[in-house]
Amino acid sequence: MKVAVIGSGNIGTDLMIKILRLSETLDIAAMVGIDPGSDGLARARRLGVPTTADGVDGLIAMDGFADIELVFDATSARAHLANDAKLAAHGKAVIDLTPAAVGPFVVPAVNLEQHLTAGDVRNINMVTCGGQATIPIVAAVSRVAPVPYAEIVASIASKSAGPGTRANIDEFTETTAHAIEQVGGARRGKALIILNPAEPPLIMRDTVLCLVDAASPSVRDEIRASVERMVGAVARYVPGYRLKQQVQINPIPAGQPVHTLAGSARVTHQVSVFLEVEGAAHYLPAYAGNLDIMTSAAVAAAERIAAVRASREVSA
Repeated sequence: MKVAVIGSGNIGTDLMIKILRLSETLDIAAMVGIDPGSDGLARARRLGVPTTADGVDGLIAMDGFADIELVFDATSARAHLANDAKLAAHGKAVIDLTPAAVGPFVVPAVNLEQHLTAGDVRNINMVTCGGQATIPIVAAVSRVAPVPYAEIVASIASKSAGPGTRANIDEFTETTAHAIEQVGGARRGKALIILNPAEPPLIMRDTVLCLVDAASPSVRDEIRASVERMVGAVARYVPGYRLKQQVQINPIPAGQPVHTLAGSARVTHQVSVFLEVEGAAHYLPAYAGNLDIMTSAAVAAAERIAAVRASREVSA
């Protein structure tokens, strides 16, 4: 399936290199930017990928645009609104790596198949780096026991947060919190992001806290097993994704005012999951796992879309 990447910054360039190096089903037909001197466009030219520095309008004007079936948008939330409107007029499918959330939130290990079955893949949103890392864990817990409240904290190296990430910090927290509820299954979600200035830079670390009713030891065992299965599922497309330590499930002390978080729901235990995400270092340093999980998830989603389309064409 022929694809294009809009955005010649860190995320877009890493996407391009992942597709070129790893994908057997995606063929990158264009790299799109707005800065003619960007490193992403320069690398694309050296690698023989057609480029334009005229944004989405330049992409639409390129030879071969008609053959492109899917476009990755790695720009910004505001830019995506304009880009998507122009691409929709040409019937192009879009994978949105910004917090714009025009289309449904998708986390490949959790709900991609659901949207493929529904045919709801004209525009899908990859949530945020924190969402891709933590929502699978919330979903794994909620499959065993209701989650009245889930909170995630994503800590990333300050050096891995470029201008686009910093410009979208507010959207990051709002989008991730909504997706914790809509995709993860929590009744209420909260998201926090920390830009860690430590030197040398630390790899991405994520903490997931869920309040649950898990009075039965068997339920607690099932939660642990569900989380471990989910970590394995995500690691199949993000090899650097792993548990930092064993899943912790602790009783909530009597008198602790959890009603401020969980409302009237009965909760007996707090589930604590600690993760780290090491990048594959295809384009960016290994500490930039926050970017790697986004691009890896996007490529995994695109490859699955390509496979489903190919299967339907064969059946037809």
